Amino acid sequence: MAALRTQQSRQRDLLNVPVVGGFLRWKHARTSMQAVLLAVSALILYDGFWGPQLAPKNVAGVLPWVHWRGLVVLALLIAGNLFCMACPFMLPRRLAKKLFPANRPWPKVMRSKWLAIGVLLVFFWAYEAFDLWASPWLTAWVALTYFAAAFAIDGIFRGAAFCKYVCPIGQFHFVHSMVSPLEIKVRQPALCGSCTTKDCIKGRYSQAPKPQNDRSFREVESVQDSPNTMASGLTVEDHPHPGPLPQGRGDSFISERITRADSGEILGSQIERGHSGASRNPVDPDEPGKAVVPPADDTPSQAMRQVAAPAGLQLVQSGCELWLFQESKKGNMDCTFCLDCIQACPYDNVGIRLRAPTSEFRRLDTWRSGVGTLVKRTDVAALVIVLVFAAFVNAFGMVAPVYALEQWLANMLGVRNEPLVLGVVFMVGLVAVPFVLVTSAGWASRALVAGAEPLGATVTRYSFALIPIGFGMWLAHYGFHFFIGALTVIPVMQSFLVDFGIPILGDPRWELAAIVPESWLAPLELLLLELGMLVSLTVGYRIAKEQQRTAARAARALLPWAVLIVMLFFAGAWLMTQPMEMRGTILG
Repeated sequence: MAALRTQQSRQRDLLNVPVVGGFLRWKHARTSMQAVLLAVSALILYDGFWGPQLAPKNVAGVLPWVHWRGLVVLALLIAGNLFCMACPFMLPRRLAKKLFPANRPWPKVMRSKWLAIGVLLVFFWAYEAFDLWASPWLTAWVALTYFAAAFAIDGIFRGAAFCKYVCPIGQFHFVHSMVSPLEIKVRQPALCGSCTTKDCIKGRYSQAPKPQNDRSFREVESVQDSPNTMASGLTVEDHPHPGPLPQGRGDSFISERITRADSGEILGSQIERGHSGASRNPVDPDEPGKAVVPPADDTPSQAMRQVAAPAGLQLVQSGCELWLFQESKKGNMDCTFCLDCIQACPYDNVGIRLRAPTSEFRRLDTWRSGVGTLVKRTDVAALVIVLVFAAFVNAFGMVAPVYALEQWLANMLGVRNEPLVLGVVFMVGLVAVPFVLVTSAGWASRALVAGAEPLGATVTRYSFALIPIGFGMWLAHYGFHFFIGALTVIPVMQSFLVDFGIPILGDPRWELAAIVPESWLAPLELLLLELGMLVSLTVGYRIAKEQQRTAARAARALLPWAVLIVMLFFAGAWLMTQPMEMRGTILG
């Protein structure tokens, strides 16, 4: 029976798929994918700055807004966060970490998703206010700014601060990869319990001598017991790749305390390991936190001392720089599919595992490494809500009724500044309306079951049920542009080469555009929306059932959220039946 389970587990692991698995296991797999996209990015920058400024005839007007967005949502649906795995912005980031110290901790006040939410709101507004889709020059500037931001931030701060706290594209992928069928996950949890090196989080070291100016110790400072802590004692300053932690009572006891400041909350866990080495509660070395190591007598100590890192060792393979400790990691939130944990694990115990797409939303009350408890992460819930409603507002900005709304607002406000008018539209659509709707649904949900849970916790809990319907809308919208304009890349590349006097692909065939008949689009869009609605209702019921325990109470708790989900479906269906601008094609 154990052999059968092992065989089934291997069949559900992408790393065991012929060819694909071998490529992903290759140490330079991610770098090779990043290099390809970096070359594409260089092409976008060049054509955006110096090519023809008619968007459908420019690489910068076609690849980012038609192909990349369409392929991203399809990849998230089929395989997960593949773009972050191959992200071209990470190559300049790696260069920055070689050139600069990158040793500052990310500010505690910013260790949440609020900054990324603000950047997303600005981007969605700017996309329409300045017609980024129609301006290859501005598109090139956006891409260049992205490269510069990744280089600057990760050249200063430890870990993958840009990915975890800033990158708006990454946040989009983190949220929607929660419904993907793949997850980077431990194969045999029991094996992690006996592991003493924890290379998946700390990284792997060689015997090569370190440079003399490299920091070779971690400071340990004292802390006092408080109601928010689970242990007290010596705290080890957070460090991206710490060496072995000191052990108290020989091999019989290790207790490590992790704290992190997400929305002002301290999160943590302990690990106790007996002589057998079995782990009962996995430790989570989360980057923003501090590991607490009680002294041998297991009492608080006021001593200040320095703990030496492995002498003469040099890092040869990074552990997870987003601080997702595999032993206690759950789900895809904050996971960039960087494969570092796979490369670092000395036991080949981490895989890319197949899972039920809705399994991410089970047990939202449990603690997750690097993320915390989802029902307590109001910043993550706000990110989810903004992205869900942005799917509808973004599509609304491309249909005919938006122009009538803009004219009405301009007359009412007495202004003729389009960016200002669009700012009002987006603030109402992405902030005010979502706040009213989810707050009302949360209040009604609590009232129907006479619940005592705080309103904010209820809203946070059920907000995750909205992800599938929002993702369905993104699929329908971006799928529309991709299916109607996927072949435009052919004449654009033909034109680009002709401009350089290399007509090897022939003259541009500007009539090429759609890859499916136009009559297929509406049924396909409605199908995606319907699937999103059904999955959202299923997820919502599962969330309600886990909290309420009985089917009757779960149904009552879900009812207001079900009404909201159905409303979103009909809003999406109405939007996708409106005449929409065919951006990125000659037809547009």
